[in-house]
Amino acid sequence: MKYFFLSEGWTVGRVWASDGQWQVSAWRRQPDIHQLNICLVEQNEMMWLYQVEDTVLMVEVMPTAQVQVGRAGQSIGQVVLKRLISAEQVIERLGTASARCQLQSLEAVV
Repeated sequence: MKYFFLSEGWTVGRVWASDGQWQVSAWRRQPDIHQLNICLVEQNEMMWLYQVEDTVLMVEVMPTAQVQVGRAGQSIGQVVLKRLISAEQVIERLGTASARCQLQSLEAVV
């Protein structure tokens, strides 16, 4: 598995695998990308940890409409994350940041 951090209010757009942009018709499914219950808080910004399957090489992220309205003066519209990180890099990052774990159910940790 691979990982990346995504600011709250941003969402995943297009996804690329080794053979190009992800095609649901070819793969017969959506890419396996899901948000975990762990976030970093840096300078009052929450960055959620996402997990992606190994076949994913890059993801495009973009602000949601609500975030774009709130940042009308800024020019960033979308970003392509080319460097997804490993589990070891996630642990290293969590060790150097102010991390907070969001638990939605107690059964998830038992």
